[in-house]
Amino acid sequence: MGADQKLDWGAAAASALDWWRDAGVDVVVGDAPVNWLEAKNFAPASEPEPPNTREQLDARAAPGGRAAPPATPAPALPESLAEFVTWRSGREAPDAVWAGEAIGWAGPDAPSLMVLVDCPERDDRGQLLGGEVGRLFDNMLRSIGLKRADILLASVCVRRPTTGRVPRELEQRLGEVARHHLSLAAPKALLVLGDAATRAVLGTNVAGARERLHSFNHKNGTSTQVIASHHPRVLLDRPACKSEAWKDLILFNSGLSK
Repeated sequence: MGADQKLDWGAAAASALDWWRDAGVDVVVGDAPVNWLEAKNFAPASEPEPPNTREQLDARAAPGGRAAPPATPAPALPESLAEFVTWRSGREAPDAVWAGEAIGWAGPDAPSLMVLVDCPERDDRGQLLGGEVGRLFDNMLRSIGLKRADILLASVCVRRPTTGRVPRELEQRLGEVARHHLSLAAPKALLVLGDAATRAVLGTNVAGARERLHSFNHKNGTSTQVIASHHPRVLLDRPACKSEAWKDLILFNSGLSK
């Protein structure tokens, strides 16, 4: 038919909505017609006088002129891995209210190698990276002499978001949780797959993080070598990226030997 039958329309729609939101669009149609050709509609709004007291600042920040309540700090994360495991799948986790199965990580408690992805796949049941995506992931590991039993496989979200993308409003908190898990596990090396997982750990996308080793420092003075690469689902949609992923795996393997 000339169309890409593998196109994920849900992900495409979510990407378009994110683009419009970042561009500042917050309504589909306004209630009143506007003649955008009139010069007055391009005139910048006059800036109000800046508040000069703490009370004025608080009043301006809150609806109706009332002082805004102080922001509630995020609760402290568990300091032991055992407590964190229980907390991560419990009701206090950032993604606890999402629908669907909670799929935790799999692998040793004290791994030398960890792999982080964004979220469960649509068809995942009981473990991360199932189906065709998982088969490609297993082949990637096998190419450098590894198998799933050798790694700790985890995700930024333990439940799959409705759009299949990590929500922007929770990205910062989920990143904190993922970095905390990394600190508790303290592997020798970490492979982050995809933009969301790369942003959670390194604060940038795959394109800006590839082709070099990064160091994630822990409080006890040790560090984890971090390598970023494409998610297997990207490789299925864009086979040309497989050569880049292979280079990342070679770099990852060299980091393990140091």
